Amino acid sequence: MPRMLIRVSAEISEEMLAPFPHLTPTVQVMQTTLTGAVRDQGELQGILNYLAQLGVGIVEVMTIPDDH
Repeated sequence: MPRMLIRVSAEISEEMLAPFPHLTPTVQVMQTTLTGAVRDQGELQGILNYLAQLGVGIVEVMTIPDDH
C-alpha cells in the first residue's frame, strides 16, 4: 500500500479527518500536510473529494518513496 503526502491550504483538525483515521495531519499556519497509507486510486479520489467538499484547496499530492 503506497504512502501518500497530501498538502492542503487550510488547517485541518484530526476531528475533521475522522473518515480517514489512517491519515496523520501535521498542521502549520494556514496549511496541513496529511501522510498515510492509501489503498488505491479510488480511496485517494475519495479523500480528495472529501477535502474539496470541505472547501479546502489541494496544494500538492505525491507518493512517498519506500525507504528500502
